[in-house]
Amino acid sequence: MRILAALLLALSVQVAHADGDALAWLQRIHAATQKLSYTGTFIYRNGDQAETLRIVHSVGSHGTRERLETLDGQPREVVRSGDEVKCYLPGSKTIKIDKQTDHKVFPALLPENLQDIGEHYDVRAGAIERVAGHECQAIVLQPRDKLRYGRKLWADIKTGMLLKSQTFNDKNEPLEQFAFTEIRIGGKIDQKQLKSRFLAESRAWHVEETGAAAASLAASGWSIDPELPGFRKITEMKRTQGGSSEVGHVIYSDGLIALSVFIEPLANKTSMPPAGLSHQGAINIYSRKVADYLVTVVGEVPAESVKKLAESVKYRMP
Repeated sequence: MRILAALLLALSVQVAHADGDALAWLQRIHAATQKLSYTGTFIYRNGDQAETLRIVHSVGSHGTRERLETLDGQPREVVRSGDEVKCYLPGSKTIKIDKQTDHKVFPALLPENLQDIGEHYDVRAGAIERVAGHECQAIVLQPRDKLRYGRKLWADIKTGMLLKSQTFNDKNEPLEQFAFTEIRIGGKIDQKQLKSRFLAESRAWHVEETGAAAASLAASGWSIDPELPGFRKITEMKRTQGGSSEVGHVIYSDGLIALSVFIEPLANKTSMPPAGLSHQGAINIYSRKVADYLVTVVGEVPAESVKKLAESVKYRMP
């Protein structure tokens, strides 16, 4: 019995060490994506659809700047400077401007605070694999319930940069994937690479600016009480759309993924969108009418999670 107890203790120590090592890798991934400059091309896969994108990310005395553009399909470009995000849509000759403090684009997918990850996911280090010519450490995040999807991440061994991310369901079937095909990590970035290639012609385009301000939706008669263990309200605001109408926006997070609740007056809509569930890759969307508003919940979680959150939204005339 003593020998068996010793073996079990040794095994538990090994497992704890592996979990700690995997959590350390997650912290290293976050640090790399925040502190290192990089340029590269990655492919986003969603079912039988694929999109190729080019990213330039610069960190320096000027702050954080980034340009992301699609290389196939409809041209689209997103340019970020600090928390200001500009989306250039040449097809409609439109620029959309927003302030986003929680802006997350591959490879910068992980939050700064990772201390709660172990409560909702089993985190373990996997094998060493190659991605885009780089030796990478694989890390697997297996959810402890059916409210979340699993993740597998591949981090460059030398720098910690996230080079590949895969989201999978409870049957371990892949739902979506981001993967670099080539990347240059570190070094100086030519600031010209961070300017929109539509900068000159876009001066005559239509500009849509989305304002956002902290707000209490409870004061307007709204209550949200989701039965989603581990998800906490992160922020609550009102956004301005089209220069006038206001849309309520509440964000919940479990420390890794975020769920957004949008509350929009139906008067904004020329026609009532279909209620119920829809999805795009690993992102599920659930909409329902509440009083004279459209409530929409969006998140990279199973359908049941967005449905539960949407159905917990209640309105009482103040």
